[in-house]
Amino acid sequence: MSTVYVHPTTGVDANTASGSEQSPFQSAAYALYASSDDAKVQVYKDATEESPAGYYEISASALKKAKKGSDALKKKEEKLKKQAEEKAAKDAEESAKLLESMKISITEDKSLPKANKIKILNAPKNIDGRVEVQGWIHRLRIQKGVAFIVLRDGTGFVQCVLSGDLANAYQTQQLTVESTLAIYGTVVKLPEGKSAPGGIELVADYYKIIGLAPSGKDSFTNQIAEDSDPSLLLDRRHLTLRGETLSAVMKVRASLLASIRRVYQEEGLCEVTPPCMVQTQVEGGSTLFKMDYYGEEAYLTQSSQLYLETLLPALGDVYCIQESFRAEKSHTRRHLSEYTHIEAELSFLSFEDLLSHIETVITKTIQYVLEDPVAGPLVKQLNPGFVPPQMPFKRMEYIHAIEWLNENGITNEEGNAFKFGDDIAEAAERKMTDTIGVPILLNRFPVAIKSFYMKKCADDPLVTESVDVLMPTVGEITGGSMRIDDIDELLAAFKREGLDPSPYYWFIDQRIYGTCPHGGYGLGTERILAWLCNRFTVRDCSLYPRFSGRCKP
Repeated sequence: MSTVYVHPTTGVDANTASGSEQSPFQSAAYALYASSDDAKVQVYKDATEESPAGYYEISASALKKAKKGSDALKKKEEKLKKQAEEKAAKDAEESAKLLESMKISITEDKSLPKANKIKILNAPKNIDGRVEVQGWIHRLRIQKGVAFIVLRDGTGFVQCVLSGDLANAYQTQQLTVESTLAIYGTVVKLPEGKSAPGGIELVADYYKIIGLAPSGKDSFTNQIAEDSDPSLLLDRRHLTLRGETLSAVMKVRASLLASIRRVYQEEGLCEVTPPCMVQTQVEGGSTLFKMDYYGEEAYLTQSSQLYLETLLPALGDVYCIQESFRAEKSHTRRHLSEYTHIEAELSFLSFEDLLSHIETVITKTIQYVLEDPVAGPLVKQLNPGFVPPQMPFKRMEYIHAIEWLNENGITNEEGNAFKFGDDIAEAAERKMTDTIGVPILLNRFPVAIKSFYMKKCADDPLVTESVDVLMPTVGEITGGSMRIDDIDELLAAFKREGLDPSPYYWFIDQRIYGTCPHGGYGLGTERILAWLCNRFTVRDCSLYPRFSGRCKP
């Protein structure tokens, strides 16, 4: 019978120990495991009053416990050995498969009908036809003998099924998400009980790789993981735009701009493109982006309104769709430093005419977006509960909004009751709009809190013929007013605001050479999209959002 030694302090439970006095094990369980269950175990004990320090035979209870521990270690060894054998067998099988897959050559069967090259959007129109589609791998699932690829080309998604040699080939095993392919095959309707984009799938007979995306740590999914920091996702906006949600918002955006152009054409407005580099302000100096313009001070435009006004005598009612810039320091969910501004100016109309026009533009634009075969379903997908606005919108004067807020216990930003002249901040405005639950034309704001160019009401010189369009869930999406058409009133407004009128000579001339009643408004494209697509922030509705601290990529 062999003897093994255990020293709880200096011993080592490893094959580097021999179990001798000079090289003891650390535990009795490992000592039995490393030698045999009938080995004699000597355990080191420190000195006590009854006995000196040294090795003593293990007690019966400790030996029983040690044998249980030894059995557990043996079971663990057997399990690890079995796992290693299974892994080796699996690796051998995979190696064999890999070798077999490398022997497979993917070639096109020239006896098949010539493939018709199409966009995925048109795949449903080519049922039973042989087609070629090109795009990016959006989703990928490779199984034994079959591979499922959801291909994306910007116009839509289609599930492609690869089987046999196509699925088993080495190059198929190396495919990665976001790789680009050209896939040839037959478009078929899905069998009952199966689902895929568009209710169809492409049964592939041939494909070729155009560009293989990285795998491993550099794979696409590792670049834009869902739990990534928001700022990191914005740094990689060029990649996040490939996601289903953001790309859907951008498609709705395209439809929105096309739809509003259609409405303006129906309403007889002419599209123009005013300059973005200016030397006059429109909405106050605090949000101007200054720039050096060949040695002169200039700014990025806050609004094209003043230029649109100058075009009324030449072109009639006009509009533009282009970028405006506001040096907004606040990080709110509805502010951007650069946004797509839809602006219009109309002549020979009353304030009520202007309100009716704004209602018409908004309701018809939304109607056309929802009727769009691409954007309509996307809006339903992004915002299932969306209810299109119906005319007429609720008219509410500023003074009545103040009364409503006070009656409902909603305070101003200082925590006090609202009084005439207070600006209704976003939180209070949203609370009121969401509670009332319908589109609101909030109008007749005080002169003191509105821009210098807004016309005063004939029946009350303390308020202006101005309007904000408020929508439930998003708040203000449009602001407009009748413009001052009397030269003396305009010059008085310049003086009141402390503005030098001389740089505005061209704007003042509109009141000299044939003045007329006129008004206009601006719509924030991103705010309308946030409302339409149920997005929490307008940043989701801008291609590459610009705000304080963000000007990349």
